[in-house]
Amino acid sequence: MESQAAPDFTSGVPIDRVRDGGMIQGKVGDEDAILVRRGREFFAVGANCTHYHAQLVEGLVVGEELRCPLHHACFSLRTGEALRAPAFDSIPCWRVELVSGKVFVREKLSAPIPKSTAVSASADKGPSSVVIVGAGGAGLAAAEMLRRQGYDGPVTMITAEDDPPYDRPNLSKEFLAGQAPDDWMPLRLKDYFAEQRIDLVLKSRVTSLDVGRKRLQVEDGTSYEFGALLLATGADPVKLTVPGASDSQLYYLRSFADARVLATKTASAKQVVVVGASFIGLEVAASLRERNIAVHVVAPEHVPLERALGAEIGQFMRGLHEAHGVVFHLGETVARLDGRKATLSGGTTLDADLLVLGVGVRPSLALAELAGLKVDRGIVVNEYLETSAPGIFAAGDVARWPDPCSGQLVRIEHWVVAERQGQVAARNMLGQRERFESVPFFWTQQYGVSIKSVGHAEKWDAVEIDGSLEAQDCAVSYKLGGRTLSVATISRNLQSLQVEAEMEASLRASSARRAEEVA
Repeated sequence: MESQAAPDFTSGVPIDRVRDGGMIQGKVGDEDAILVRRGREFFAVGANCTHYHAQLVEGLVVGEELRCPLHHACFSLRTGEALRAPAFDSIPCWRVELVSGKVFVREKLSAPIPKSTAVSASADKGPSSVVIVGAGGAGLAAAEMLRRQGYDGPVTMITAEDDPPYDRPNLSKEFLAGQAPDDWMPLRLKDYFAEQRIDLVLKSRVTSLDVGRKRLQVEDGTSYEFGALLLATGADPVKLTVPGASDSQLYYLRSFADARVLATKTASAKQVVVVGASFIGLEVAASLRERNIAVHVVAPEHVPLERALGAEIGQFMRGLHEAHGVVFHLGETVARLDGRKATLSGGTTLDADLLVLGVGVRPSLALAELAGLKVDRGIVVNEYLETSAPGIFAAGDVARWPDPCSGQLVRIEHWVVAERQGQVAARNMLGQRERFESVPFFWTQQYGVSIKSVGHAEKWDAVEIDGSLEAQDCAVSYKLGGRTLSVATISRNLQSLQVEAEMEASLRASSARRAEEVA
């Protein structure tokens, strides 16, 4: 990025104003735009990501892609198309002309449209119909990609939830903190599903799946036949039994309905006990403190987030929470609840208007198990996200797939991973045979401090910190046998994108080597 006065791109910009591989921000009429250079070729695109409206000029150019610094959405420089989640909508794109050593931005180009060659349900390469079980990130991403790829057959999404697809990561962040109203939460506007001919079936739980007949049934007896099926059933919160507690005192946060109930119940709360010191527990704690509610965190681990991000970041996050008034009771559990008095395993008693339980989730496997699909701590899929039954795919929190880095089956509970899997599964339903080789990415934000992580490390033998946690400016690398598996960053958005791109390049090189060995 170059910090100069924003130019008017329609009046022309000297070619040497933009370095090769660089970009500058300016205006096209009243619209903010970015001019990007790759060699002698220039591209003009919109300045803001269509996901959370981050400034793309602070992002990274990788080949012909522009990547967002906030949540790693990816856009085509040629067409503006949103190539990878979490963004679904394209950014504006303008025609560029080089005249007498200057770059001029001309008329706006038409937005990307579905593929010119529609994939018909009656064609050999298109399924007769597609049914998606689940309406979370993976389910919506799949439905949206089917239509974007030109599939014109029936698409049905079935969910047990009351709400259309919504921004689940926001539930424990801005929404619970009271900073995001209800109408900010839907991922798509109400009319989208009708316009795209996506039959969204709410409040309907699928009870049986007949793999051989390609048919499933919901609780009310309605059955649906499918040519291709995506299981995006997600995960369910781990439930705890607290002696003496009534259901009206124990709350979980997984769905939009859960979040609305919790927001209402905590409106008059003075003090809340959060059980669990993982991401969900700490995000809930931070959001409640934003509303000046006293919070005590009780958890059996001795360092918050240690399993996911190590002791170093865990201790930093504990200090951050304590600086905002959170009290930790680590190495303990809630032994019982008597009215408003919670007794901990170590004998401490705490006043609690209610308990929020965030101790993890389990993949929703019942449907797959009953149908006889291969299950092993998740629905097992191959590199194309296809289950043991041809034509049936799985994506999101419920899927366990072969990680090309480790060679092991993994299941990762990240929102962006789920969305990107939904997109790949959709393309594979249409016969594209695309391997899922995306580098995992997730983020958490607490008290305005954002941690972004790329890669995946279930275990490591070394942690290297470049920079300072205390200064909230660092990159933390997790290594095993000298190899970097993942990198978490604070205040280093560009570096996070660069690490992701390097990991992707390594994956492509590994895939090419495997292909040569097979050949």
